[in-house]
Amino acid sequence: MDHPGADGAHRIGPYALLGRQRTVGGGEVFAARTDEGQLVTVTVVRPELAADSRFRDRFRAAVDAARTLSGAFLVPVVDADADAPVPWLATEFTAGLPLRQAVDRHGPLSEPALRVLADGLARALAALHSAGTVHGEVSPDSVLLTMDGPRITALGIVGATGSLAPSPTDDMFELGSTVLFAASGGEPDTGSLPVSLREVIGGCLYPEPPDRPTAEQLVDYLRRQDLPALKGSWLPPAVTADMAAAAAAVGSASAQGRGQGLIPPPPVIAAGTGVSRRKLIIGLAGGAAILGGSAAALAFAGDSSPAPGGRAAGPGSTARSASSPGARSTSASSASPSSTDGPKAIVLAGPDAAKAWSGAGKHAPTCLEASDKVVMVVTDTATSFLDATTGKSVFPQLNTSNDFGTTSLKYPTAYADGVFYLLCDTPSQSGLLAAFDAASGKVKWATKMADTDPGGGTNTAMYVSHYVAVAGNTVYVCGTLLELDGEYSAESATNGYIRAFNAATGKGLWRVRGTDINNVLVPPSGSHLLATSAVPGKKPGRVQMIDAGRKGARGWKVSVPYGGFYFTTGWPLTCYAAGLFLFAGGNGDTLFAVDAATGSEKWHQRFDSKSGDQVRIGTPFSSLDGATVYVPIGSDLAAVATADGTLKWVARLDGASESGTSNMFNAALRVSGKSAQCSADTVFATDSAKTLWAIDAATGRARWKYRDPGQPDVGFLWTVGGDHVFIASHLTVTAIAAHAR
Repeated sequence: MDHPGADGAHRIGPYALLGRQRTVGGGEVFAARTDEGQLVTVTVVRPELAADSRFRDRFRAAVDAARTLSGAFLVPVVDADADAPVPWLATEFTAGLPLRQAVDRHGPLSEPALRVLADGLARALAALHSAGTVHGEVSPDSVLLTMDGPRITALGIVGATGSLAPSPTDDMFELGSTVLFAASGGEPDTGSLPVSLREVIGGCLYPEPPDRPTAEQLVDYLRRQDLPALKGSWLPPAVTADMAAAAAAVGSASAQGRGQGLIPPPPVIAAGTGVSRRKLIIGLAGGAAILGGSAAALAFAGDSSPAPGGRAAGPGSTARSASSPGARSTSASSASPSSTDGPKAIVLAGPDAAKAWSGAGKHAPTCLEASDKVVMVVTDTATSFLDATTGKSVFPQLNTSNDFGTTSLKYPTAYADGVFYLLCDTPSQSGLLAAFDAASGKVKWATKMADTDPGGGTNTAMYVSHYVAVAGNTVYVCGTLLELDGEYSAESATNGYIRAFNAATGKGLWRVRGTDINNVLVPPSGSHLLATSAVPGKKPGRVQMIDAGRKGARGWKVSVPYGGFYFTTGWPLTCYAAGLFLFAGGNGDTLFAVDAATGSEKWHQRFDSKSGDQVRIGTPFSSLDGATVYVPIGSDLAAVATADGTLKWVARLDGASESGTSNMFNAALRVSGKSAQCSADTVFATDSAKTLWAIDAATGRARWKYRDPGQPDVGFLWTVGGDHVFIASHLTVTAIAAHAR
């Protein structure tokens, strides 16, 4: 969808839009983040409603009313702009699952859960109606299930969407319809309502509005039934497992109380008290570095030099200082077609890819990993191995699975030296790190993550795994810790961790944890890791070496003034090539290259936009031989020499994204995980038009493009093995050769 008046294709107001979550009434709901790292939920009004002056009046009034409201079952409004070209509303980020998703996936709710749902919704509407406002579209899409009860979202927008202003009795009818949906699994059958709710929910569905109960009457009705208090979780285990996965996907969690494990104690429902007030709040993750405005022609500025002594002290300083031996600051006037110093940008255009093979399975893959000979396909039920040349099964299927798989923040697979690694579950165990022999498909070892801490101590924190990587003889698992510490703030730092295992045996070697570990880069070789960190709403961030040879001891560190995006967990936001660590600094517009062992700056390169827009460097990545680093910036992908930062070529996307705005490389957005990879001579990258490009690493010209019109909304999974790329879309796995046409 287009957002006129927004700052580029992926911003609205002061918020970077991270990804669309769902549609609610008259708006599209996005996860979003401030430049300082604070996570919120933003609902953007549909353009046709924004053009209606009557809607704007009702929206403005609804927002004003919503700002004054508070309640256990309402999601607070934090910001809004009713006068923007596209009106929008920002609410506090709330961890939970939409009711529709929970019911569609796991079936109808039980009677105790339905009572909690009805009571929570009624209490929320009672608060709204007593303040003289209405919601307007209580539905399975606008209701979130959280650990401490239901929440009504999108306050201020959906109540303003109709051609006629809704009334409190309309809210009650929709409450009844929503509870009926949860009881029946989608079929409008009142016979599916439990006896304790059939009368009152049936009353909410009366055709005559005056005959429907008020929200206060519904709350009182449930209280007077005086049924036994709910024991245990109000939601079924499968739903709470989905919530745990959601918590893991966005980073860390903190909750009040003394619960055991990932999910804190459930709400207790007793006569006259309603749902207890407990909070499961998700730590911020999934940051974005966004190119302001459309992706414009880039120019190299090179106006910053290494600090004396060679240390990259405070990337972001633009004052010229003395250069140390071996360090240089590159400069090119422009990468635009008019430049005489830099190469002309190459607009990507190529033929459709020719498939090497394609085949369908019974279950949709959740993870893919490949060598030059074998493709590992993981689903929510099993792990299979396919011949990379033919797509035929080559080894017996294993019972290891990963329900939630690869996401923008999680990458649970790795391959190195003839071994596949997978974070997985089996029917009898969860939380495993497993290694499979790529030559036979047999399990080499499987380690229960909770049992691998050296010293035999008992963990009081839950390790949530985001990313597995291999370097030499060591396997690393990186992630965040979930702790029931009783306190949480939107400015709290994430407590991250790195755990090291012997690649041959799976034995735990060492582990480190701390608030200075958010995002971790594991190079394919060597003993130096790179950790980045930042606290939302505060500056600066930090880039820090972790010395694996000294069991995770902290090494050199560099402050990054504009480092809010380094709060992101999961797939690395930094890069390693030829003994150098490369990362974005300055105002997010400068690429720094430092010695991995010492932190001494070798060179840096600042990128400017010829249009004057703010530039934000995306996630850099390197060629397999380490000689070239690729820097995604909006619609441009720049190839620079690792040795000195010299520009080699610039490839440029043309056309529009899927939503009709400027097309950009997903790697430029810092929200798409592993969205760019390399083979020996080809660069593979996806864009926001859901196209996969194969780019000649020597010239920057497209070899081919691939697009699947029927791919999932979140895009297809893909990975590179040898000289092929492997793509999973729904039930189908497809192979394409790097040089295929």
